[in-house]
Amino acid sequence: MKLSISEARRRLPALVRRVQRNAGASVQITVHDEVVAELRAVQPEPEPGAAATKLLQLMARLPKPRGRKTDVSSHVKEHLYGRRRVTR
Repeated sequence: MKLSISEARRRLPALVRRVQRNAGASVQITVHDEVVAELRAVQPEPEPGAAATKLLQLMARLPKPRGRKTDVSSHVKEHLYGRRRVTR
């Protein structure tokens, strides 16, 4: 729904109730037929640590690495360029 700023000013309490009842509803406020603001319901914030928990769950489902572990950080140039071109 698009409303001019003067109309939105007059109907603000009703618009707030409308957005409160229907979380998907939004009201675009215009000035000279150009949308400058939007009134919509606040989205619930995720719980603190929710993203980290999801990442840990995802990591637990990943396949475990096979074979011997490689220390990449101490042999970066070997991993990037191969053993023949290592310069020190």
